[in-house]
Amino acid sequence: MRALLIALLVTLGVAAQPKSPVKIGMSAAFRGPSRALGIELYRGAQGYFQEFNARGGLDGHPVELVAKDDGYNPAPAILNTIELVKKEKVSLLFGYVGTPTVTRVLPLLKGGFDQPQVLMFPFTGAQPQRQPPYADICFNLRASYREETAGLIDHLYTLGYRKTGIFYQCDAYGRSGWEGVRRALHARDLGLCAEATYRRGSSFDQSYLQQVRILRQAGVDHVICVGSYAACAGFIRDARDQQWEIPIANVSFVGSESMLDLLTKASRKQGQDYTRRLINSQVVPSYNDSRLPAVLEYCRCMNNNPPMPPPKLVGDGPGYRPLPYSFVSFEGYLCAKLMCEMLRRAGPPWDSRRVVKAAESMQNFDLGIESPVSFSQQRHQGLHKVYFTTVARDQFVPLEDWSGLHP
Repeated sequence: MRALLIALLVTLGVAAQPKSPVKIGMSAAFRGPSRALGIELYRGAQGYFQEFNARGGLDGHPVELVAKDDGYNPAPAILNTIELVKKEKVSLLFGYVGTPTVTRVLPLLKGGFDQPQVLMFPFTGAQPQRQPPYADICFNLRASYREETAGLIDHLYTLGYRKTGIFYQCDAYGRSGWEGVRRALHARDLGLCAEATYRRGSSFDQSYLQQVRILRQAGVDHVICVGSYAACAGFIRDARDQQWEIPIANVSFVGSESMLDLLTKASRKQGQDYTRRLINSQVVPSYNDSRLPAVLEYCRCMNNNPPMPPPKLVGDGPGYRPLPYSFVSFEGYLCAKLMCEMLRRAGPPWDSRRVVKAAESMQNFDLGIESPVSFSQQRHQGLHKVYFTTVARDQFVPLEDWSGLHP
């Protein structure tokens, strides 16, 4: 009897042992002028992972998101990747933020380790991870910058705008957007009227009057911005201070709410409206669209158990106030939801080979946003739809009537 009791206690002790986590690694900006992008993407993803783990995870194995700060700079992103793969032993890489970091990491993922590493759902619409030789090691959820810029140009062209100016970050991200704009214009037998750049890491408090003058003197009648929220907000402020009332558009990477926060604060301070005639393209639907099941899930998650930024990464700088909702965190939430479904389908052991096989067999998966997601060996981008928003009542809302933007 005693031996049986001991055996039973041992068995119960073993059963009570927590199962090992399935670790996925993330490198993003958690400090610096672009930190809101990394923080909000992390928060949205972590919000879903927390809920998924509370429901039992992967047959008792929790999904653990291991995040590291790269400050939106390539060199730290490379070092983070090596540490995530070799020291942290992550199964997959996930949610990297930014074209300049991702494009430098891709060669490392392809040939820098014993076997290729897979990057899931980076927060960038650039082309390198969408085409050879890197398309096979990367899965994208979001539409590309080419698709975003083509949609913006098409709508503005229909309104009668022909003289396109572009304000862009002087790096791989900016050039990717520049190429998208150029291609969209070429399809209509047009070319860029003028362009102006800024350095990555520029702040909102800097002056962008020189860039405004370059574009205005060239006679452009609308501007496409391909940048991060601080610099784009600064450019918009300086353009409006010069009473330049042309439409100004931004692509999704800008971080709409973070840009709007800077502009609304400046509007109150200066006694004028810096948010007029703005257009932002988005790659996920509005988080205010309560018709969509995923929106209801996301809002409930952010309300009931708001995920916090990783304290070790953001705790030593100026205080960061998490956003209640944002397009960035909603995208992170959707990426995490899709990631967990792929892991569930792959089954143990959760290595990249099994996950890739499961992902490539996924057809018409319902994320809850009225746009089913499909992948295959030839198709590693899940969504192609682009949404358009403008500012009303101090928030970005769907842009359904473009007539108010006529020249």
